[in-house]
Amino acid sequence: MSSCVFSRRAWLGVLPPLLLLASAAEAAVIDVSPGGFTVRIVSHVAAAPDQVYANLINPSRWWASDHTFSGNAANLHLDARAGGCWCESLPNGGSVQHLTVVYVDPVKALRLRGALGPFQGLGAEGAMTWSLKAAKDGTDLSVTYALGGYSKDGFEELSKAADGVLTEQVEHLRQASEKGAAAAPAHGAR
Repeated sequence: MSSCVFSRRAWLGVLPPLLLLASAAEAAVIDVSPGGFTVRIVSHVAAAPDQVYANLINPSRWWASDHTFSGNAANLHLDARAGGCWCESLPNGGSVQHLTVVYVDPVKALRLRGALGPFQGLGAEGAMTWSLKAAKDGTDLSVTYALGGYSKDGFEELSKAADGVLTEQVEHLRQASEKGAAAAPAHGAR
């Protein structure tokens, strides 16, 4: 496993550089309580919804490698059907289930359930909903991640870190879709 890739400290460490991405996407912690949080990121993508969706269901094209357990986004795959897995292959023959697909309306919506990164080690469960809507000059994209459960220290700091990490990934998805790129930009690229 890549060192500290999904540790609480690693997620909190992404906050300062991610503040620079604020102009590309509208991101917010909608609510936070001792039992969970909801984050929402909204972005306009200058690409057709089918192109954005094609990239969305291929996370190896846009998810940052430094937010994987293997250290390589090429190991990510998503089976975009109910019951499908957003999984990751590990170099030693192991694997990680990040999220499970629960709803698919191709080119319009994708909903997944599970606990990303550091949340996997907590008593927590989340729902992530991606929505795509055709706009005059591209696609209006939004992602909402609602997580609830138990965290000894609460969810205040973790909600900010999740918002930052997901904002970064939405920016990568936007860039990959607009450029038609086959690979995610390097971490921290603008």
